[in-house]
Amino acid sequence: MALVRVALDARSYDILIEQGALDRAGDTLKPYARNGRLVVVTDTNVAATQLPRLDTSLRAAGIMVEPIILPPGEQTKSWRHLEQLLDALLALEIERGDHIVALGGGVIGDLVGFAASILKRGCRFIQVPTTLLAQVDSSVGGKTAINARAGKNLIGSFYQPALVLIDPSTLDSLPPRETRAGYAEVVKYGLIDDPAFFAWCESDGHRLLAGDADARTHAIGRSVQAKAAIVADDERETTGRRALLNLGHTFGHALEADTGFSDRLLHGEGVAAGMALAFRYSARLGLCPQADADRVTAHLQAVGLPHDLATAHVTADGAGLVGHMLHDKKMAAGTLPFLLARGIGATFLSKDVVLDDVAAFLDAERAA
Repeated sequence: MALVRVALDARSYDILIEQGALDRAGDTLKPYARNGRLVVVTDTNVAATQLPRLDTSLRAAGIMVEPIILPPGEQTKSWRHLEQLLDALLALEIERGDHIVALGGGVIGDLVGFAASILKRGCRFIQVPTTLLAQVDSSVGGKTAINARAGKNLIGSFYQPALVLIDPSTLDSLPPRETRAGYAEVVKYGLIDDPAFFAWCESDGHRLLAGDADARTHAIGRSVQAKAAIVADDERETTGRRALLNLGHTFGHALEADTGFSDRLLHGEGVAAGMALAFRYSARLGLCPQADADRVTAHLQAVGLPHDLATAHVTADGAGLVGHMLHDKKMAAGTLPFLLARGIGATFLSKDVVLDDVAAFLDAERAA
């Protein structure tokens, strides 16, 4: 078992990574099962594939399982389903000392984390992520949220889990498209500040996508180590360091908004196209070598990820996409910070990007 510590003083916690960890979760989670019970929140897809494994392991350890099963998909990150979840938890008489288990992808993790943060002014929760995107990104760091009509993740809180338990074998049940979408977040860590890891992605990323257990474990471990270090340094994005984790997200969220936050463009696919756009825009500004931007685009294209507006199925013009960006939660004093790059592994936060120029760049991309 690999162990990564997220060092946040009293809010510190462990990330445990082990092939088959779900089948041994009873022993791992027993200390968190107050009064011999755990409430497990999941969606209908994960309930069919992974909940039986977790349920069997917990019951073998003498833990009673109380499942709450929600619909799958981004639309579940809503006021309606938050209320449904809170009512279900209250009906089960959850107390502040109890731990709620979030079993699923980023949607379930974000929703359960936010519910835990506000229920009785704060209950404990455990992340058991079952998608690659959740394992390498959303389950770590304490960002919880639901979506609003105005945009994605606009209502939420910073609220750290008590534990993150990652079993790479859960990826076996995922459709290839969803694994590819999660892989975009793996690539992100190389592009931020680890060019050697990006080179590993170029040479070995195909093994991860093909299901190689060693490649999966290596990529997940490297990714969560990188994120844990950044989160420990800047938990609430006050210094700007944690903002580096948003590489590709400003462009990507605008693409997701244009496609209705739907299955037309998965979150990780939006991030992939967003990273390619961020590097090409950096090259347009003369900040980044064109060769580096081309490498990013080529790798994303090689693994079957969206890398431009056309492959992201986006139809809006530059002004329309910039309009979506104006609802970004990172807006401050009318300015939207952008993650740009001086090269692969050299991402930085820029606060002087002119949105009219971004719109012109996107129109040029659309016409290409």
